Amino acid sequence: MGMEYRIAVLPGDGIGPEVIEQALLVLEQVGRKFGHVFRFTTLLAGGCAIDATGNPLPEETLDECRRSDAVLLGAVGGPKWDNLPGDIRPEAGLLALRGGLGLFANLRPAVLNRELRDACPLRPDIVGESMDIMVVRELTGGIYFGQRGRRTGKMGEEAFDTECYSEGEIERIARVAFEVARKRRKKVTSVDKANVLESSRLWREVVTKVANDYPDVTLEHMYVDNAAMQLVRNPRQFDVIVTSNMFGDILSDEASMITGSIGMLPSASLGEGSFGLYEPIHGSAPDIAGKDKANPLATILSAAMMLRYTMHLEEEAMAVENAVNRVLEEGYRTADIMSTGKKNVGTREMGRLVAERI
Repeated sequence: MGMEYRIAVLPGDGIGPEVIEQALLVLEQVGRKFGHVFRFTTLLAGGCAIDATGNPLPEETLDECRRSDAVLLGAVGGPKWDNLPGDIRPEAGLLALRGGLGLFANLRPAVLNRELRDACPLRPDIVGESMDIMVVRELTGGIYFGQRGRRTGKMGEEAFDTECYSEGEIERIARVAFEVARKRRKKVTSVDKANVLESSRLWREVVTKVANDYPDVTLEHMYVDNAAMQLVRNPRQFDVIVTSNMFGDILSDEASMITGSIGMLPSASLGEGSFGLYEPIHGSAPDIAGKDKANPLATILSAAMMLRYTMHLEEEAMAVENAVNRVLEEGYRTADIMSTGKKNVGTREMGRLVAERI
């Protein structure tokens, strides 16, 4: 029996509206094939919201997101808003959205598709036939949400940002990582800087304690600088990486580039229960906005994660992922993943091709 879902759609800035359009096209096809109804409500967030209301996250946007089953986001930001004060920049709206929705766990899969191995910057003997890493990033704590400010010091003006984590914040993100690992290859790598930071020492203590509840999952600890090196030296050693907000922000972007294109990778931001916000990890790419050049596959794959994690529609999620794989196997490429002998297509054509193969 088909189901009905209410989805808040935040196209955002730059290429956001273009890639979102293709994800909605694919979801509509999923609805037709499997008998579901997806009701989309388009809302303002990011730079476009600043232009229209002066606020990167209008209250009505947050309210409608809370009333929805899930949120699908394009991208926010761009040079147009770079000189605004930090608290009203587009990125501030994104942080407020995550915090306002209680989304504390960010899941970023870094998967190297067999068809895109040539786009990987690492040697074939390093990545092998394929690569599949899941980065679980804590999303609402740490230095991005700590006390900050400016003051006068001995050498002039000073700026400070504070890293702070509680036991509860660490425990809940650790449990997400262990639960994810149970469904994969049963290994968790917890990344910190416990040799220097007190917040990392608590992080390591709590993660180690949580691991006792998951005897079937192997836990290892790794300093963040070593983890950054190991991602390019031997990425296949990793299964699930769990780490703090700032470290996760950096490492997940590094992992994404190993796959060959940041335009291929989705993400899910989850809270308690099944509610989630889904978005590609790429930025707004204003230099190619409106040129039909953007890769919509990360956003389409984000929609697949929404089907899986919020709606628990595994067959439908796999149908989307299999459609993406078929299009790649048939040689279709957007500019960012183009290689010799392949067929270059634009944003809209890529979306149409995927939808056709659902």
